Amino acid sequence: MSRSPFVEGALKALPVIISAGPFAVLFGAVAVANGQTVAEAALMSATVYAGASQLVGIELFGQAVPMWVVVLSILAVNFRHILYSAALTPFIDHFTLPQKLLSFFLLTDPQFAEAVARGESGKEVSFPWYFGFGAMIYVPWVAMSALGGALGSVIGNPADYGIDVLLPIYFLGLVLGFRKRGNFLPIVAVSAVVSVAAQHVVGAPWHISIGAVAGIVLAALLPLSPSEKSAEEASR
Repeated sequence: MSRSPFVEGALKALPVIISAGPFAVLFGAVAVANGQTVAEAALMSATVYAGASQLVGIELFGQAVPMWVVVLSILAVNFRHILYSAALTPFIDHFTLPQKLLSFFLLTDPQFAEAVARGESGKEVSFPWYFGFGAMIYVPWVAMSALGGALGSVIGNPADYGIDVLLPIYFLGLVLGFRKRGNFLPIVAVSAVVSVAAQHVVGAPWHISIGAVAGIVLAALLPLSPSEKSAEEASR
């Protein structure tokens, strides 16, 4: 029996929220520990909706730093979404303007990777599929943030249970999903090395964007693979 695109997208996202759920709980606990109410923690998850940025913001809010530092720090963490949205646009160009606005609000790392992989495989990235995938992550993320705020002191740190490794493993799987692309290994290697070096020299969260820029520059300098040349010529 065929599933609707919405259900198909939601089921595809199920492993994501299983992996990311503990970090939503962690955020809620950290937010309440830093003076927010449970409702405020849930509201931040619902409006900002960016796990790493939420944690960075919470940590900086508790310090006597200018607001522009908070804004720039969150921008550094989320700079990659500018690149994501540009790469994703060809696959969702048929969306209406309201659909595009909602799609970019729901844009996350796994949403981007799965949508691009689906589009490049020749399948349609329909709005119901995209929305189903995004809703399956968004709604539980907000709910688990509230749960973490309410029960954070009881739940404790996800690392104590060894579940903090789930999200890095999932992201590693996303990266490996692009392994058949031309120049995959050198680009990933350079991004990783530069990111680690930047973390030691510049510090977080800037190392994320610096590593990404290093990979982009190398990708722009390297010649296209034969398959990529053929795809580029076919699109002209």
